[in-house]
Amino acid sequence: MELNESLKSLWAEFQRQEQSAVSKKLKIRKANKASIVMNITLVSLALLTIYGFFTFDYKGVNILEAVIATITNLKPMFLEPRFNHFGLGKGLYQVVVTLGLTFLTTLIGGTIALFLGLLAAQNLSSKNVSNLIKGFVAFVRAVPTVLWVLIFAVAAGLGSVAAVIGMTFHTVGYLIKAYSESFEELDEGVIEALKASGANWWQIVFQAVIPSSVTYLLSWTFMRFEINYMNAVAMGAAAGAGGIGYELFMASGYYFDLREVGLITYFILAIAIMLEYISIKLKIKVL
Repeated sequence: MELNESLKSLWAEFQRQEQSAVSKKLKIRKANKASIVMNITLVSLALLTIYGFFTFDYKGVNILEAVIATITNLKPMFLEPRFNHFGLGKGLYQVVVTLGLTFLTTLIGGTIALFLGLLAAQNLSSKNVSNLIKGFVAFVRAVPTVLWVLIFAVAAGLGSVAAVIGMTFHTVGYLIKAYSESFEELDEGVIEALKASGANWWQIVFQAVIPSSVTYLLSWTFMRFEINYMNAVAMGAAAGAGGIGYELFMASGYYFDLREVGLITYFILAIAIMLEYISIKLKIKVL
């Protein structure tokens, strides 16, 4: 009897603790200023979107007919793709040109960003230098890549030179932020221990900072490489940089050949998937 009573009391205590834990998990937080502002912003954006749909001037365009026409155009574009104005060899050559622009801008931008990222990391540099660099790259990132390309095109003219400089400029701003944040995640105790042992700044960088951050550096670099690939495609049309983007612009705007647009799109998607596959394999190998 005493054993049964003790088991019952233990079971009752267990149920009470479980209910207490569940009630703590389901405890609703009180609304604060941040959540109220966020909810008001979301509701306002939703209402503005609905208002925009009803008040937008569609210029007499029948939305249903436009959707049907778009679906009709997708059939020859993606189900009947073919080259009409250039062959497979030229198509592959233009893809190589686009990849060359991508590789060049990522290589130059990554090299510059690696050094400046070390200076931008607060645990490796002074606070003033770090804030100065981070403030500058924040401004660089705020300006779209295509705008930087057009700005440099004023001096260099439309073409591959302006595209490389503009894309590199934005790549540096993007990677400095990514690299510096990766460096700042290093344990402060490791740096202090190396300083106490007499290691100089370069020894700390090459013996502790970069080896411990190499996985993050590789991930961020390949992510930017993929972004630069899409930028290179866009700059081929917008800035006359050549490559597969220029051929896409000609097929969609000058020739208006939907079948050729579809085949060029398949080329672009195939290269993007290949880059993602290579990126995943390299990350696995490094890890």
